[in-house]
Amino acid sequence: SSRTARSEEDRDSLWDAWGSWSECSRTCGGGASYSLRRCLSSKSCEGRNIRYRTCSNVDCPPEAGDFRAQQCSAHNDVKYQGQFYEWLPVSNDPDNPCSLKCQARGAALVVELAPKVLDGTRCYTESLDMCISGLCQIVGCDRQLGSAIKEDNCGVCNGDGSTCRLVRGQYKSQISANKLDDTVVAIPYGSRHVRLVLKGPDHLYLETKTLQGVKGENNLSSTGSFNVDNSTIDFQKFPDKEILRISGPLTADFTIKIRYAGAADSSVQFIFYQPIIHRWRETDFFPCSASCGGGYQLTSAECFDLRSNRVVADQYCHYYPENIKPKPKLQECNLDPCPASDGYKQIMPYDLYHPLPRWESTPWTACSSSCGGGIQSRSVSCVEEDIQGHISPVEEWKCMYTPKMPVVQPCNIFDCPKWLAQEWSPCKVTCGQGLRYRVVLCIDHRGMHTGGCSSKTKPHIKEECIVPTPCYKPKEKLPVEAKLPWYKQAQELEEGAMVSEEPSFIPEAWSSCSVTCGVGSQVRLVKCQVLLSFSQSVADLPIDECEGPKPVSQRACYSGPCSGEATEYTPEETDLLYGSLQEFDELYDWEYEGFTECSESCGGGVQEAVVTCLNKQTRETADETLCVTSRRPPQLLKACNLDPCPPR
Repeated sequence: SSRTARSEEDRDSLWDAWGSWSECSRTCGGGASYSLRRCLSSKSCEGRNIRYRTCSNVDCPPEAGDFRAQQCSAHNDVKYQGQFYEWLPVSNDPDNPCSLKCQARGAALVVELAPKVLDGTRCYTESLDMCISGLCQIVGCDRQLGSAIKEDNCGVCNGDGSTCRLVRGQYKSQISANKLDDTVVAIPYGSRHVRLVLKGPDHLYLETKTLQGVKGENNLSSTGSFNVDNSTIDFQKFPDKEILRISGPLTADFTIKIRYAGAADSSVQFIFYQPIIHRWRETDFFPCSASCGGGYQLTSAECFDLRSNRVVADQYCHYYPENIKPKPKLQECNLDPCPASDGYKQIMPYDLYHPLPRWESTPWTACSSSCGGGIQSRSVSCVEEDIQGHISPVEEWKCMYTPKMPVVQPCNIFDCPKWLAQEWSPCKVTCGQGLRYRVVLCIDHRGMHTGGCSSKTKPHIKEECIVPTPCYKPKEKLPVEAKLPWYKQAQELEEGAMVSEEPSFIPEAWSSCSVTCGVGSQVRLVKCQVLLSFSQSVADLPIDECEGPKPVSQRACYSGPCSGEATEYTPEETDLLYGSLQEFDELYDWEYEGFTECSESCGGGVQEAVVTCLNKQTRETADETLCVTSRRPPQLLKACNLDPCPPR
């Protein structure tokens, strides 16, 4: 290690000291500065003779314009191929982002006007990485070269994502004769990573309102990038879909609206990160509880609106679960002895101090409305507590060292629950007339499944549908029951229900039969579940959300004959018997015609397949002697009435 240290020292001793830093390549927006050093050896030195650092890391004023655009416009007064052009920047070149490529306005002409952009030019429009000496260098959100620190989804450098919240949801158009448009979602100032996808014939458009109250509108009539209130919007328009992206942060309040254009329904899925604009702020210490001889003073916390820079009611901060109100701080104050006393006044413990007068309130009344915005009130008075703990009312001016608590406040300002109908399922048949279904959920203001919606306004969950393919029902030669071993039909091959977008009962698999032969019992769990199309996840619902009869959770089972009972076919034997049935060309042949009545009314019985001789052309019953040339099919048995008998 000592040899290594000496070699590094010898290597550095071949260089002269680093020179001073050059002027910054830019005055704002992030530039680059360099420093040089000279090799003192007659031979080459190991290492670089230049180093860089970032500088001028302050935002440029809006009127400064884009740095790459300035470099392109510098060539406007220089002829290119004998003609003057107005040059516009070509950004985000994936092959060489640090070359100066420009496009002539109004023409398809794109030219590389310089092999390298000036140091400090951004490699890409949505990145802090910058070009230095023609190469793209990584720059972290701390504006340092080579730094890997990134912003969180809230836009905070090296943050933990606690200053914003993810908002996602779905809008379903509700077309009415007297309504031409509707509001999809309001996205507040400062939101980031906005993405909306509309599917259907309708169209999106924007309404904006700045913090100064200036309103605007953009119809989003064509694909492209637009600047709306200093926010860059990327919009893509397709025949059956529209996509809106805004990186943010939004510099105004955006209201996304939908303009109806057809009779078919449209749906909009949206997601964005909303800043938490109301945060707790610790106050200064209140006045001391005593003017001399030792007292105490406390701090408090107030809810602060980051947009308007003013204090607001506490319930705005309580709206965000992420906000934790800071606890009060306590400190001693005015410890000098009082002039009228004979010496130093002893400082008593905090719990024996004479408390300051304080505001005291009664509990809030019940809210006047359960949702959609209401009012609640309370009474507030100034009280004082003596050393013995007796509380008595005093004049209000004694409490004026702190703001009086509000006596009226809004409550339940969230939207009332409303029905949300999702997309229709495909028709449940492959031909002819059938039914299709959709999930209709009662959704609250947080997008969670809840109750409280009026059953009178619930959209219908199923409707008839027609598949334009005619149905053909071929004549079955064998009864359906005879196509599989009887005990598999009765027990194992019960078709499992699949989770769909319609709330439905989903039974789990049956347990094994409780006996190895004869009649036993099986149990299973039955849930009410729904497939949420937006997240493609399965949600458990209350049992009463599913319509129709609930499948049984217990049933009898038959595990085959015990010793001494009649022998039945195994599945392998049955398959062999069925596989040997062949099509005969004779006029008469044996065919199955259903089963006999069950031998028992409950507790498990047996049915026997009925075999008759039929005329294959007229389908009429014939004398059995006419089928003598055909092999008589094997005898088939089927279990029946497996439910347990009621107790006597």
